[in-house]
Amino acid sequence: MDLPGGDRYLVFGAPTIGDEEIAEVVDSLRSGWIGTGPKVARFEELLREYTGAEHAVAVHSCTAALHLSMVAAGLGPGDEVITTPMTFVATVNAIVHVGATPVLVDCDRDTQLVTPERIEAAVTPRTRAVIPVHLAGRICDLEAIHDIARRHGLLVIEDAAHALEGAYRGRKVGTVSQLTCFSFYVTKNLTTGEGGLVTTSDPDLAGRIRTYALHGLSRDAWKRFSDAGYRHYQVHYPGFKYNMMDLQAAIGIHQVPHLAEWLARRERIWARYDEAFADLPVGTPAPAGPDTVHARHLYTLMVDEARCGVSRDEFMARLHERGIGTGVHYQGVHLHPYYRDAFGWRPEDFPNTTWIGERTLSLPLSGALGDDDVERVVDAVRASLPRGGA
Repeated sequence: MDLPGGDRYLVFGAPTIGDEEIAEVVDSLRSGWIGTGPKVARFEELLREYTGAEHAVAVHSCTAALHLSMVAAGLGPGDEVITTPMTFVATVNAIVHVGATPVLVDCDRDTQLVTPERIEAAVTPRTRAVIPVHLAGRICDLEAIHDIARRHGLLVIEDAAHALEGAYRGRKVGTVSQLTCFSFYVTKNLTTGEGGLVTTSDPDLAGRIRTYALHGLSRDAWKRFSDAGYRHYQVHYPGFKYNMMDLQAAIGIHQVPHLAEWLARRERIWARYDEAFADLPVGTPAPAGPDTVHARHLYTLMVDEARCGVSRDEFMARLHERGIGTGVHYQGVHLHPYYRDAFGWRPEDFPNTTWIGERTLSLPLSGALGDDDVERVVDAVRASLPRGGA
């Protein structure tokens, strides 16, 4: 939408879609093959090469990726899975979907990431897995988490919805843990509209995930109806309808080659934000961890009313009036009615997550933002603060 003066509204998380993506989608429509087919296979191969993973299975969403990872690993009732409340609810929803029990541990207030010490303190004889969440693109301390997992015989499933470009000690995210789950939702650094991916080095896990993702069928639809002729299928598991479509993959296959370029652009925007907000009474993101590559997915400010003279929600409203879209990542899982009531979690149980959830907001950060767009964000942030913004 246009604003008075002709400026456009800067939508938070607007995707970068070019002519190549549009042409590829049109090609899929004209081909008559819009479901799971050759473009999904091509997309999987591109991301397998990009991450360096041995196996990559594309699915309909990161939620599906998390759910299928736990199903394929055999997690279920009686099992406990440790994760953080500082995440989107899908992380914990997926644990509940397999019948396991989510065990939440608080994050660090500065990094907003789950800490190994809290993970270890939460391990019980019923613990089967840990799901570290790479929030905003910052990478968790995977070495320490894997040390805990080895000593207690736990599976590590990374929630890397925000961290496709991330790396840890020279290894790409997607090659470190037994299973890693990515998101290609519309606001992500690479988008297919909706979409997700699981990477693993275990061929058995990859095979089970692929089968579970399409009803539990022995052969996917592309193979059954390819030029090789019809092939009968059998149901090996009671599966799900979690497969990615060629229409989705058609968008993604032309985004993979731009990942490095777009990350470099977001790094420049990030540096400009850090510089522009250094003198303001707001909290800015912690620096990247040592020997990691930060995927720069979300640039978050902490707006504390006592310091800033304005509440977070009022600050967001002021930015909206100036044509700047924002997001909240996240209100803690433990504060949502279902989880509050089902598990009896209280705000004080996870004080750092509660504190962050009351103050955090995410600014526009995208490779599609021009320099003028970035300066509009900077000016709007400064103008929306009653203290220190002048």
